Amino acid sequence: MSTNDIRTIIEGGRARLGIEFGSTRIKGVLIDPAGNPIAQGDHEWENQLVNGIWTYDLDDAWKGLQDCYANLAKDVQEKYGAALTKLEAIGISAMMHGYLPFDGKDRLLAPFRTWRNTITGEAASALTERLGFNIPQRWSIAHLYQAILNGEEHVPQIRFFTTLAGYIHWQLTGEKVLGIGDASGMFPIDSTTNRYDEGMLASFDALVADKGFPWKLKKILPKVLVAGESAGTLTEAGAKLLDPSGALQPGALLCPPEGDAGTGMTATNSVAPRTGNVSAGTSVFAMIVLDEALKKVHPEIDMVTTPTGKPVAMVHCNNGTSDIAAWVKLFTEFAKLMGVEASSNKIYGALFNRAMEADADLGGLMAFNYFSGEHITGFEEGRPLFARTSDSRFTLANFMRTHLYASLASLKIGTNILMDEEHVKVDRIYGHGGLFKTKGVGQSILAAALNVPVAVMKTAGEGGAWGIALLAGYMADRALGVSLENYLTDRIFAGKVGDCLDPMPEDVDSFNAFIQRYSEAIDVERAAVAHIR
Repeated sequence: MSTNDIRTIIEGGRARLGIEFGSTRIKGVLIDPAGNPIAQGDHEWENQLVNGIWTYDLDDAWKGLQDCYANLAKDVQEKYGAALTKLEAIGISAMMHGYLPFDGKDRLLAPFRTWRNTITGEAASALTERLGFNIPQRWSIAHLYQAILNGEEHVPQIRFFTTLAGYIHWQLTGEKVLGIGDASGMFPIDSTTNRYDEGMLASFDALVADKGFPWKLKKILPKVLVAGESAGTLTEAGAKLLDPSGALQPGALLCPPEGDAGTGMTATNSVAPRTGNVSAGTSVFAMIVLDEALKKVHPEIDMVTTPTGKPVAMVHCNNGTSDIAAWVKLFTEFAKLMGVEASSNKIYGALFNRAMEADADLGGLMAFNYFSGEHITGFEEGRPLFARTSDSRFTLANFMRTHLYASLASLKIGTNILMDEEHVKVDRIYGHGGLFKTKGVGQSILAAALNVPVAVMKTAGEGGAWGIALLAGYMADRALGVSLENYLTDRIFAGKVGDCLDPMPEDVDSFNAFIQRYSEAIDVERAAVAHIR
Protein backbone atom coordinates (compact mmCIF):
# COMPACT_ATOMS: atom_id res chain seq x y z
CA MET A 1 0.00 0.00 0.00
CA SER A 2 1.39 3.39 -0.97
CA THR A 3 1.89 6.37 1.31
CA ASN A 4 -0.96 8.16 -0.49
CA ASP A 5 -3.28 5.20 0.11
CA ILE A 6 -2.49 5.21 3.82
CA ARG A 7 -2.94 8.99 3.98
CA THR A 8 -6.38 8.57 2.41
CA ILE A 9 -7.32 5.96 5.04
CA ILE A 10 -6.17 8.20 7.89
CA GLU A 11 -7.82 11.36 6.58
CA GLY A 12 -11.00 9.41 5.86
CA GLY A 13 -11.22 8.33 9.50
CA ARG A 14 -10.87 4.61 8.67
CA ALA A 15 -7.79 3.85 10.78
CA ARG A 16 -8.11 1.80 13.97
CA LEU A 17 -6.15 2.48 17.15
CA GLY A 18 -4.99 0.10 19.86
CA ILE A 19 -3.41 1.30 23.12
CA GLU A 20 -1.99 -1.00 25.76
CA PHE A 21 -0.75 -0.09 29.23
CA GLY A 22 2.16 -2.46 29.80
CA SER A 23 4.32 -2.80 32.87
CA THR A 24 7.00 -0.41 31.66
CA ARG A 25 5.55 1.11 28.52
CA ILE A 26 2.29 2.54 27.24
CA LYS A 27 2.16 1.76 23.54
CA GLY A 28 -0.18 2.82 20.75
CA VAL A 29 -0.43 1.14 17.36
CA LEU A 30 -2.47 2.49 14.46
CA ILE A 31 -3.60 -0.03 11.85
CA ASP A 32 -5.31 0.08 8.46
CA PRO A 33 -8.52 -1.87 7.76
CA ALA A 34 -6.46 -4.91 6.74
CA GLY A 35 -4.77 -4.98 10.17
CA ASN A 36 -1.37 -3.71 9.05
CA PRO A 37 0.48 -1.43 11.52
CA ILE A 38 0.94 2.00 9.95
CA ALA A 39 2.10 4.17 12.87
CA GLN A 40 2.95 3.92 16.54
CA GLY A 41 3.81 5.90 19.62
CA ASP A 42 4.83 5.06 23.16
CA HIS A 43 5.63 6.35 26.61
CA GLU A 44 7.77 4.74 29.28
CA TRP A 45 6.52 4.50 32.85
CA GLU A 46 7.25 2.47 35.97
CA ASN A 47 5.39 1.13 38.97
CA GLN A 48 6.35 2.23 42.47
CA LEU A 49 6.44 0.36 45.76
CA VAL A 50 4.51 2.68 48.11
CA ASN A 51 3.84 1.59 51.69
CA GLY A 52 4.44 -2.01 50.67
CA ILE A 53 2.01 -1.80 47.71
CA TRP A 54 3.02 -2.00 44.04
CA THR A 55 1.08 0.80 42.35
CA TYR A 56 0.90 3.31 39.52
CA ASP A 57 -0.33 6.85 40.07
CA LEU A 58 -3.42 7.35 37.87
CA ASP A 59 -2.24 10.86 37.02
CA ASP A 60 0.83 9.21 35.51
CA ALA A 61 -1.47 6.91 33.54
CA TRP A 62 -3.22 9.89 31.93
CA LYS A 63 -0.02 11.81 31.29
CA GLY A 64 1.47 8.66 29.77
CA LEU A 65 -1.58 8.00 27.61
CA GLN A 66 -1.55 11.55 26.29
CA ASP A 67 2.19 11.46 25.58
CA CYS A 68 1.82 8.08 23.84
CA TYR A 69 -1.01 9.42 21.66
CA ALA A 70 0.89 12.64 20.88
CA ASN A 71 3.90 10.61 19.78
CA LEU A 72 1.67 8.46 17.59
CA ALA A 73 0.05 11.53 16.01
CA LYS A 74 3.54 12.92 15.38
CA ASP A 75 4.53 9.65 13.71
CA VAL A 76 1.47 9.90 11.46
CA GLN A 77 2.32 13.48 10.50
CA GLU A 78 5.96 12.67 9.75
CA LYS A 79 5.23 9.52 7.73
CA TYR A 80 2.14 10.56 5.81
CA GLY A 81 1.79 14.33 6.12
CA ALA A 82 -1.64 13.82 7.67
CA ALA A 83 -3.26 15.08 10.84
CA LEU A 84 -4.93 12.45 13.03
CA THR A 85 -8.39 13.90 13.61
CA LYS A 86 -10.80 10.97 13.33
CA LEU A 87 -10.64 7.26 14.10
CA GLU A 88 -12.99 4.47 13.09
CA ALA A 89 -12.39 2.30 16.16
CA ILE A 90 -10.31 2.26 19.35
CA GLY A 91 -9.34 -0.49 21.76
CA ILE A 92 -7.88 -0.10 25.24
CA SER A 93 -5.88 -2.84 26.93
CA ALA A 94 -3.77 -3.07 30.06
CA MET A 95 -2.17 -5.38 32.57
CA MET A 96 -4.85 -7.70 33.93
CA HIS A 97 -6.12 -8.06 37.48
CA GLY A 98 -5.46 -5.60 40.28
CA TYR A 99 -7.87 -3.43 42.23
CA LEU A 100 -9.40 -0.04 41.46
CA PRO A 101 -12.43 0.62 43.75
CA PHE A 102 -14.69 3.67 43.35
CA ASP A 103 -17.51 5.17 45.39
CA GLY A 104 -20.90 6.42 44.20
CA LYS A 105 -19.37 9.73 43.14
CA ASP A 106 -16.72 7.95 41.03
CA ARG A 107 -13.92 8.78 43.47
CA LEU A 108 -11.03 6.34 43.84
CA LEU A 109 -11.19 4.83 47.32
CA ALA A 110 -7.73 3.22 47.52
CA PRO A 111 -4.48 3.52 45.57
CA PHE A 112 -4.36 1.23 42.53
CA ARG A 113 -3.15 -2.22 43.61
CA THR A 114 -1.50 -3.93 40.64
CA TRP A 115 -1.19 -7.57 39.61
CA ARG A 116 2.36 -7.55 40.99
CA ASN A 117 1.26 -7.52 44.64
CA THR A 118 1.39 -10.74 46.65
CA ILE A 119 -0.53 -9.43 49.66
CA THR A 120 -3.78 -11.37 49.33
CA GLY A 121 -2.68 -14.87 50.26
CA GLU A 122 -5.28 -15.34 52.99
CA ALA A 123 -8.13 -14.20 50.75
CA ALA A 124 -6.99 -16.14 47.68
CA SER A 125 -6.68 -19.37 49.67
CA ALA A 126 -10.07 -18.97 51.33
CA LEU A 127 -11.84 -18.15 48.06
CA THR A 128 -10.19 -21.03 46.21
CA GLU A 129 -11.46 -23.45 48.86
CA ARG A 130 -14.96 -21.95 48.99
CA LEU A 131 -15.51 -21.64 45.24
CA GLY A 132 -13.70 -24.81 44.19
CA PHE A 133 -11.91 -22.69 41.61
CA ASN A 134 -8.35 -21.40 41.71
CA ILE A 135 -8.33 -17.73 42.73
CA PRO A 136 -4.78 -16.33 42.38
CA GLN A 137 -3.53 -13.56 44.62
CA ARG A 138 -3.46 -10.95 41.87
CA TRP A 139 -7.15 -11.42 40.90
CA SER A 140 -9.43 -8.47 41.62
CA ILE A 141 -11.79 -10.54 43.76
CA ALA A 142 -8.87 -11.62 45.96
CA HIS A 143 -7.95 -7.97 46.51
CA LEU A 144 -11.54 -7.13 47.39
CA TYR A 145 -11.90 -10.00 49.84
CA GLN A 146 -8.52 -9.27 51.43
CA ALA A 147 -9.65 -5.67 51.97
CA ILE A 148 -12.75 -7.09 53.68
CA LEU A 149 -10.65 -9.41 55.86
CA ASN A 150 -8.40 -6.47 56.73
CA GLY A 151 -11.42 -4.43 57.81
CA GLU A 152 -10.51 -1.60 55.44
CA GLU A 153 -12.85 1.36 55.91
CA HIS A 154 -13.44 2.00 52.22
CA VAL A 155 -15.14 -1.34 51.45
CA PRO A 156 -18.74 -0.36 52.39
CA GLN A 157 -18.43 2.69 50.13
CA ILE A 158 -17.62 0.69 46.99
CA ARG A 159 -20.10 1.07 44.15
CA PHE A 160 -17.82 -0.10 41.31
CA PHE A 161 -14.45 -1.74 40.93
CA THR A 162 -12.52 -2.60 37.82
CA THR A 163 -9.14 -3.15 36.16
CA LEU A 164 -6.83 -0.54 34.66
CA ALA A 165 -8.17 -1.18 31.14
CA GLY A 166 -11.73 -0.99 32.42
CA TYR A 167 -11.00 2.31 34.16
CA ILE A 168 -9.41 4.00 31.14
CA HIS A 169 -12.23 2.77 28.88
CA TRP A 170 -14.84 4.04 31.33
CA GLN A 171 -13.32 7.51 31.35
CA LEU A 172 -13.19 7.63 27.53
CA THR A 173 -16.73 6.35 26.96
CA GLY A 174 -18.72 6.51 30.18
CA GLU A 175 -19.31 2.72 29.92
CA LYS A 176 -18.55 0.46 32.89
CA VAL A 177 -17.79 -2.66 30.86
CA LEU A 178 -14.99 -5.15 30.39
CA GLY A 179 -13.95 -7.65 27.76
CA ILE A 180 -14.53 -11.22 28.90
CA GLY A 181 -10.82 -12.07 28.94
CA ASP A 182 -10.01 -9.22 31.33
CA ALA A 183 -13.20 -9.92 33.31
CA SER A 184 -12.07 -13.53 33.78
CA GLY A 185 -9.15 -12.16 35.81
CA MET A 186 -11.53 -10.32 38.11
CA PHE A 187 -13.97 -13.15 38.89
CA PRO A 188 -14.59 -16.65 37.45
CA ILE A 189 -16.47 -16.84 34.15
CA ASP A 190 -19.02 -19.43 33.07
CA SER A 191 -17.97 -20.16 29.47
CA THR A 192 -21.42 -21.61 28.67
CA THR A 193 -23.04 -18.21 29.25
CA ASN A 194 -20.05 -15.87 28.80
CA ARG A 195 -20.98 -14.14 32.04
CA TYR A 196 -19.71 -14.26 35.64
CA ASP A 197 -20.48 -17.61 37.25
CA GLU A 198 -23.84 -17.07 38.97
CA GLY A 199 -23.33 -19.83 41.53
CA MET A 200 -19.99 -18.39 42.60
CA LEU A 201 -21.42 -14.87 42.77
CA ALA A 202 -24.11 -16.15 45.15
CA SER A 203 -21.52 -18.03 47.20
CA PHE A 204 -19.40 -14.90 47.62
CA ASP A 205 -22.40 -12.81 48.64
CA ALA A 206 -23.31 -15.44 51.22
CA LEU A 207 -19.73 -15.46 52.50
CA VAL A 208 -19.81 -11.72 53.31
CA ALA A 209 -23.53 -11.42 54.16
CA ASP A 210 -22.82 -10.88 57.86
CA LYS A 211 -20.84 -7.72 57.02
CA GLY A 212 -24.01 -5.93 55.96
CA PHE A 213 -22.46 -4.23 52.92
CA PRO A 214 -24.92 -2.12 50.87
CA TRP A 215 -23.88 -3.86 47.65
CA LYS A 216 -24.02 -7.24 45.95
CA LEU A 217 -20.96 -8.37 44.04
CA LYS A 218 -22.61 -8.53 40.61
CA LYS A 219 -23.74 -4.90 40.95
CA ILE A 220 -20.23 -3.55 41.49
CA LEU A 221 -18.48 -5.60 38.80
CA PRO A 222 -18.16 -4.29 35.22
CA LYS A 223 -20.57 -5.71 32.63
CA VAL A 224 -19.01 -8.53 30.59
CA LEU A 225 -18.76 -8.20 26.79
CA VAL A 226 -17.24 -10.55 24.20
CA ALA A 227 -15.10 -9.71 21.19
CA GLY A 228 -17.10 -8.15 18.39
CA GLU A 229 -19.59 -6.36 20.62
CA SER A 230 -19.67 -2.58 20.71
CA ALA A 231 -18.54 -1.10 24.02
CA GLY A 232 -19.54 2.51 23.50
CA THR A 233 -18.17 5.52 21.64
CA LEU A 234 -15.50 8.08 22.34
CA THR A 235 -17.21 10.98 24.09
CA GLU A 236 -16.24 14.61 23.70
CA ALA A 237 -14.69 14.52 27.18
CA GLY A 238 -12.94 11.25 26.32
CA ALA A 239 -11.48 12.72 23.13
CA LYS A 240 -10.00 15.60 25.13
CA LEU A 241 -8.57 13.15 27.68
CA LEU A 242 -6.86 11.21 24.89
CA ASP A 243 -5.80 14.23 22.86
CA PRO A 244 -5.69 17.49 24.86
CA SER A 245 -4.73 19.37 21.69
CA GLY A 246 -8.37 19.10 20.61
CA ALA A 247 -7.55 17.73 17.16
CA LEU A 248 -9.20 14.35 17.74
CA GLN A 249 -12.95 14.28 17.13
CA PRO A 250 -15.32 12.23 19.32
CA GLY A 251 -17.49 9.43 17.94
CA ALA A 252 -15.04 6.55 17.35
CA LEU A 253 -16.40 3.12 18.27
CA LEU A 254 -14.67 1.33 21.13
CA CYS A 255 -14.37 -2.42 21.45
CA PRO A 256 -14.52 -4.16 24.85
CA PRO A 257 -11.41 -3.27 26.88
CA GLU A 258 -9.18 -6.30 27.28
CA GLY A 259 -6.30 -7.53 29.38
CA ASP A 260 -2.82 -8.19 28.09
CA ALA A 261 -3.49 -11.93 28.03
CA GLY A 262 -6.34 -11.57 25.55
CA THR A 263 -4.43 -9.16 23.34
CA GLY A 264 -1.45 -11.52 23.35
CA MET A 265 -3.68 -14.36 22.17
CA THR A 266 -5.09 -12.15 19.43
CA ALA A 267 -1.70 -10.83 18.30
CA THR A 268 -0.43 -14.39 17.86
CA ASN A 269 -3.60 -15.95 16.39
CA SER A 270 -3.82 -18.20 19.44
CA VAL A 271 -7.55 -18.14 20.16
CA ALA A 272 -8.50 -21.65 18.97
CA PRO A 273 -8.17 -24.89 21.02
CA ARG A 274 -4.69 -26.49 21.13
CA THR A 275 -3.05 -23.17 20.34
CA GLY A 276 -0.99 -21.23 22.83
CA ASN A 277 1.30 -18.28 23.28
CA VAL A 278 3.90 -17.04 25.69
CA SER A 279 4.26 -13.36 26.48
CA ALA A 280 7.70 -12.66 27.88
CA GLY A 281 8.50 -9.23 29.22
CA THR A 282 8.46 -7.76 32.73
CA SER A 283 6.17 -10.64 33.62
CA VAL A 284 5.97 -13.89 31.68
CA PHE A 285 2.91 -16.00 31.10
CA ALA A 286 1.71 -18.87 28.95
CA MET A 287 -1.82 -19.07 27.60
CA ILE A 288 -3.07 -22.41 26.29
CA VAL A 289 -6.58 -22.70 24.84
CA LEU A 290 -8.12 -25.96 26.04
CA ASP A 291 -10.20 -28.48 24.12
CA GLU A 292 -11.47 -29.97 27.39
CA ALA A 293 -11.63 -28.95 31.04
CA LEU A 294 -8.77 -29.65 33.44
CA LYS A 295 -9.26 -32.65 35.72
CA LYS A 296 -8.59 -30.79 38.96
CA VAL A 297 -7.92 -27.39 40.49
CA HIS A 298 -4.25 -26.40 40.50
CA PRO A 299 -3.17 -23.34 42.52
CA GLU A 300 -0.42 -22.69 39.97
CA ILE A 301 -2.84 -22.55 37.02
CA ASP A 302 -5.33 -19.74 36.34
CA MET A 303 -8.46 -20.47 34.38
CA VAL A 304 -9.30 -17.47 32.22
CA THR A 305 -10.80 -17.08 28.74
CA THR A 306 -10.10 -16.00 25.19
CA PRO A 307 -11.70 -12.70 24.08
CA THR A 308 -14.65 -14.81 22.90
CA GLY A 309 -15.03 -16.77 26.14
CA LYS A 310 -13.26 -20.08 25.41
CA PRO A 311 -11.52 -21.58 28.49
CA VAL A 312 -7.80 -20.96 28.74
CA ALA A 313 -5.19 -22.37 31.12
CA MET A 314 -2.85 -19.59 32.14
CA VAL A 315 0.51 -19.96 33.84
CA HIS A 316 1.36 -16.47 35.06
CA CYS A 317 4.72 -15.61 36.58
CA ASN A 318 5.26 -12.21 38.18
CA ASN A 319 8.93 -12.10 37.24
CA GLY A 320 10.22 -12.16 33.68
CA THR A 321 12.97 -10.07 32.13
CA SER A 322 13.37 -7.28 34.72
CA ASP A 323 16.60 -8.79 36.07
CA ILE A 324 18.02 -9.15 32.57
CA ALA A 325 17.13 -5.51 31.91
CA ALA A 326 18.98 -4.47 35.08
CA TRP A 327 22.13 -6.31 33.99
CA VAL A 328 21.93 -4.85 30.48
CA LYS A 329 21.65 -1.40 32.02
CA LEU A 330 24.83 -2.12 33.99
CA PHE A 331 26.67 -3.27 30.85
CA THR A 332 25.42 -0.18 29.03
CA GLU A 333 26.82 2.05 31.78
CA PHE A 334 30.17 0.27 31.52
CA ALA A 335 30.22 0.68 27.74
CA LYS A 336 29.67 4.42 28.10
CA LEU A 337 32.40 4.58 30.74
CA MET A 338 34.76 3.06 28.17
CA GLY A 339 33.72 5.59 25.54
CA VAL A 340 31.54 3.20 23.56
CA GLU A 341 28.17 4.54 22.44
CA ALA A 342 25.68 1.82 21.50
CA SER A 343 21.91 1.59 21.45
CA SER A 344 20.18 -0.64 23.96
CA ASN A 345 18.96 -2.82 21.07
CA LYS A 346 22.54 -3.39 19.93
CA ILE A 347 23.69 -4.25 23.44
CA TYR A 348 20.76 -6.61 24.00
CA GLY A 349 21.47 -8.28 20.67
CA ALA A 350 25.16 -8.75 21.41
CA LEU A 351 24.56 -10.18 24.88
CA PHE A 352 21.69 -12.45 23.80
CA ASN A 353 23.67 -13.84 20.87
CA ARG A 354 26.67 -14.48 23.12
CA ALA A 355 24.36 -16.58 25.32
CA MET A 356 24.04 -19.05 22.46
CA GLU A 357 27.72 -19.94 22.96
CA ALA A 358 27.25 -21.08 26.57
CA ASP A 359 28.19 -24.47 27.97
CA ALA A 360 25.39 -27.00 28.28
CA ASP A 361 25.63 -26.90 32.08
CA LEU A 362 25.94 -23.07 32.08
CA GLY A 363 29.27 -23.41 33.82
CA GLY A 364 27.52 -24.17 37.10
CA LEU A 365 26.05 -20.66 37.44
CA MET A 366 22.67 -19.98 39.08
CA ALA A 367 20.25 -17.04 39.13
CA PHE A 368 16.83 -16.16 40.50
CA ASN A 369 15.00 -13.26 38.82
CA TYR A 370 12.59 -12.47 41.66
CA PHE A 371 12.05 -8.73 41.81
CA SER A 372 8.76 -9.45 43.55
CA GLY A 373 6.95 -12.45 44.98
CA GLU A 374 6.34 -15.51 42.81
CA HIS A 375 3.29 -17.64 43.57
CA ILE A 376 4.38 -20.49 41.30
CA THR A 377 7.21 -21.25 43.72
CA GLY A 378 5.59 -19.92 46.89
CA PHE A 379 7.30 -16.55 47.39
CA GLU A 380 5.59 -13.45 48.79
CA GLU A 381 8.70 -11.33 48.24
CA GLY A 382 11.70 -11.60 45.99
CA ARG A 383 15.39 -10.73 45.85
CA PRO A 384 17.17 -10.80 42.48
CA LEU A 385 20.03 -13.21 43.06
CA PHE A 386 23.06 -14.48 41.16
CA ALA A 387 25.34 -17.17 42.58
CA ARG A 388 28.28 -19.31 41.49
CA THR A 389 30.70 -21.77 42.94
CA SER A 390 34.39 -21.01 43.24
CA ASP A 391 35.20 -23.41 40.39
CA SER A 392 32.37 -22.35 38.07
CA ARG A 393 33.11 -21.29 34.48
CA PHE A 394 32.20 -17.63 34.84
CA THR A 395 32.00 -16.49 31.21
CA LEU A 396 29.76 -13.89 29.62
CA ALA A 397 28.03 -16.58 27.57
CA ASN A 398 27.26 -18.73 30.62
CA PHE A 399 26.22 -15.65 32.61
CA MET A 400 23.72 -14.46 30.00
CA ARG A 401 22.24 -17.88 29.26
CA THR A 402 21.81 -18.48 33.00
CA HIS A 403 19.72 -15.31 33.26
CA LEU A 404 17.73 -16.22 30.17
CA TYR A 405 16.98 -19.64 31.67
CA ALA A 406 16.07 -18.01 35.00
CA SER A 407 13.60 -15.70 33.25
CA LEU A 408 11.61 -18.79 32.14
CA ALA A 409 12.21 -21.09 35.12
CA SER A 410 8.95 -20.39 36.96
CA LEU A 411 7.05 -20.71 33.69
CA LYS A 412 8.65 -24.11 33.13
CA ILE A 413 7.62 -25.29 36.60
CA GLY A 414 4.03 -24.17 36.03
CA THR A 415 3.62 -25.58 32.53
CA ASN A 416 5.01 -28.95 33.65
CA ILE A 417 1.75 -29.34 35.59
CA LEU A 418 -0.27 -28.90 32.41
CA MET A 419 1.90 -31.13 30.27
CA ASP A 420 2.76 -33.89 32.75
CA GLU A 421 -0.28 -34.06 35.05
CA GLU A 422 -3.13 -32.85 32.85
CA HIS A 423 -1.67 -34.16 29.56
CA VAL A 424 -2.66 -30.95 27.75
CA LYS A 425 -1.76 -31.08 24.07
CA VAL A 426 -0.32 -28.07 22.27
CA ASP A 427 0.57 -28.08 18.59
CA ARG A 428 2.63 -24.91 18.64
CA ILE A 429 3.46 -21.99 20.91
CA TYR A 430 3.73 -18.44 19.61
CA GLY A 431 6.18 -16.17 21.38
CA HIS A 432 5.80 -12.41 21.69
CA GLY A 433 7.27 -9.67 23.82
CA GLY A 434 10.70 -8.23 24.45
CA LEU A 435 12.43 -11.59 24.98
CA PHE A 436 11.95 -12.41 21.29
CA LYS A 437 13.31 -9.25 19.70
CA THR A 438 16.76 -10.78 19.15
CA LYS A 439 16.16 -13.28 16.36
CA GLY A 440 16.27 -16.91 17.39
CA VAL A 441 17.60 -16.53 20.93
CA GLY A 442 14.59 -16.26 23.24
CA GLN A 443 12.69 -18.42 20.77
CA SER A 444 15.11 -21.35 20.99
CA ILE A 445 15.34 -21.10 24.79
CA LEU A 446 11.53 -21.12 25.14
CA ALA A 447 11.36 -24.14 22.82
CA ALA A 448 13.88 -25.90 25.07
CA ALA A 449 11.99 -24.92 28.23
CA LEU A 450 8.59 -26.19 27.05
CA ASN A 451 9.82 -28.88 24.62
CA VAL A 452 7.33 -27.56 22.06
CA PRO A 453 7.88 -25.89 18.65
CA VAL A 454 7.91 -22.11 19.05
CA ALA A 455 6.97 -19.66 16.32
CA VAL A 456 7.62 -15.93 16.29
CA MET A 457 5.92 -13.65 13.79
CA LYS A 458 7.38 -10.47 12.39
CA THR A 459 4.67 -8.62 14.34
CA ALA A 460 5.82 -10.12 17.68
CA GLY A 461 7.40 -6.83 18.68
CA GLU A 462 4.07 -5.03 18.17
CA GLY A 463 2.61 -7.06 21.02
CA GLY A 464 -0.62 -6.31 22.81
CA ALA A 465 -1.18 -2.84 21.37
CA TRP A 466 -1.48 -4.43 17.95
CA GLY A 467 -3.66 -7.18 19.43
CA ILE A 468 -6.20 -4.74 20.88
CA ALA A 469 -6.13 -2.75 17.62
CA LEU A 470 -7.10 -5.99 15.84
CA LEU A 471 -9.94 -6.52 18.30
CA ALA A 472 -11.10 -2.96 17.59
CA GLY A 473 -10.95 -3.81 13.89
CA TYR A 474 -12.92 -7.02 14.41
CA MET A 475 -15.63 -5.05 16.18
CA ALA A 476 -15.68 -2.47 13.37
CA ASP A 477 -15.92 -5.28 10.80
CA ARG A 478 -18.60 -7.25 12.65
CA ALA A 479 -20.90 -6.96 9.63
CA LEU A 480 -18.73 -9.68 8.05
CA GLY A 481 -20.42 -12.13 10.41
CA VAL A 482 -17.38 -14.37 10.96
CA SER A 483 -15.87 -15.79 14.15
CA LEU A 484 -12.80 -14.19 15.66
CA GLU A 485 -10.82 -17.35 14.83
CA ASN A 486 -11.75 -17.12 11.16
CA TYR A 487 -11.29 -13.35 11.07
CA LEU A 488 -7.73 -13.66 12.33
CA THR A 489 -6.79 -16.74 10.30
CA ASP A 490 -8.30 -15.70 6.97
CA ARG A 491 -8.18 -11.91 7.01
CA ILE A 492 -5.30 -10.86 9.26
CA PHE A 493 -2.76 -13.66 9.17
CA ALA A 494 -3.80 -15.28 5.87
CA GLY A 495 -1.86 -18.48 6.47
CA LYS A 496 1.22 -16.84 7.99
CA VAL A 497 2.74 -18.96 10.77
CA GLY A 498 5.96 -17.03 11.32
CA ASP A 499 9.45 -18.41 11.81
CA CYS A 500 9.20 -21.69 13.72
CA LEU A 501 11.93 -23.46 15.67
CA ASP A 502 11.70 -27.01 16.94
CA PRO A 503 13.26 -27.75 20.33
CA MET A 504 16.80 -29.11 20.10
CA PRO A 505 17.21 -32.27 22.25
CA GLU A 506 20.50 -31.05 23.71
CA ASP A 507 18.89 -27.73 24.68
CA VAL A 508 15.93 -29.51 26.28
CA ASP A 509 18.36 -31.60 28.34
CA SER A 510 20.30 -28.47 29.31
CA PHE A 511 17.18 -26.65 30.50
CA ASN A 512 15.90 -29.67 32.41
CA ALA A 513 19.25 -29.97 34.18
CA PHE A 514 19.11 -26.28 35.06
CA ILE A 515 15.60 -26.66 36.50
CA GLN A 516 16.79 -29.56 38.66
CA ARG A 517 19.61 -27.41 40.07
CA TYR A 518 17.22 -24.45 40.36
CA SER A 519 14.81 -26.48 42.47
CA GLU A 520 17.63 -27.69 44.71
CA ALA A 521 18.96 -24.14 45.18
CA ILE A 522 15.64 -22.39 45.80
CA ASP A 523 16.19 -22.32 49.57
CA VAL A 524 19.06 -19.91 48.87
CA GLU A 525 16.49 -17.48 47.45
CA ARG A 526 14.30 -18.01 50.54
CA ALA A 527 17.26 -17.17 52.74
CA ALA A 528 17.93 -14.04 50.68
CA VAL A 529 14.34 -12.88 51.21
CA ALA A 530 14.62 -13.57 54.93
CA HIS A 531 17.98 -11.92 55.52
CA ILE A 532 18.60 -9.23 52.88
CA ARG A 533 16.74 -6.07 53.82
